[in-house]
Amino acid sequence: MFDATSRYHGIATATLTTPDGRTVTYVRRRFLPQPGDLLPVGVQVVTPGDRLDRIAARQYGDPEQAWRIADANGAMRPDDLTAVPGRRLRIALPAGPPGSPGTATIQAPS
Repeated sequence: MFDATSRYHGIATATLTTPDGRTVTYVRRRFLPQPGDLLPVGVQVVTPGDRLDRIAARQYGDPEQAWRIADANGAMRPDDLTAVPGRRLRIALPAGPPGSPGTATIQAPS
């Protein structure tokens, strides 16, 4: 369902059947990995005006991989990572997909 470079790759989907009979498919919750469980591959020092997407483009060759830097630094608010010049950011490889892909069915309460 999601490209291998997506933070949602390998996350199971679920379906919700609404009271009117519509079926809605959605991605189940993604839990953030523990930064210490990721394989570190480098460090990036934040410079004035840096943005996470630009750092990701330099480090991974793809600005859409900024989520990897957020995960590696345990960031719930990714913009905070570049707020202070001089901060050292961990650069890491992502964790493997949590569990195997699959689907679950949930019925909406009546």
